[in-house]
Amino acid sequence: MDENTLIAYALSLPEVSEDYPFGPQAQVFKVAGKMFALIGHTEWKGQENVAQVNLKCDPQEALMLRDVFEAVIPGYHMNKVHWNSVLLDGSIPAAEIERMVDKSYGLVVKGLKKAERRAMEIRWGEQRLYK
Repeated sequence: MDENTLIAYALSLPEVSEDYPFGPQAQVFKVAGKMFALIGHTEWKGQENVAQVNLKCDPQEALMLRDVFEAVIPGYHMNKVHWNSVLLDGSIPAAEIERMVDKSYGLVVKGLKKAERRAMEIRWGEQRLYK
């Protein structure tokens, strides 16, 4: 999956907004004002300017993904227990990256205040929010 496809996918999720709170080099995706993805660029295996996305993750799943995929590393400048950085180097299938984005989004929605979360569940349906 390339960066533009990832951006389009993230923006297709319900009630997502994008922001640049850390400057133009870091694109942040939020739901209800809470971040679930951050896209930046880094050097990876001798290549400069490789896109990477930080995604929230269940701690046990975060460790498993790091074991399975070389391009999944502890979250850069994030809480490394709850966040992974996924390098968009083409080594991870697009469907798996979409699944990771969906999980990150769902974790953030589940962490919203009850009234806010329930309102989103009514508007969009739990199946759409928690893929």
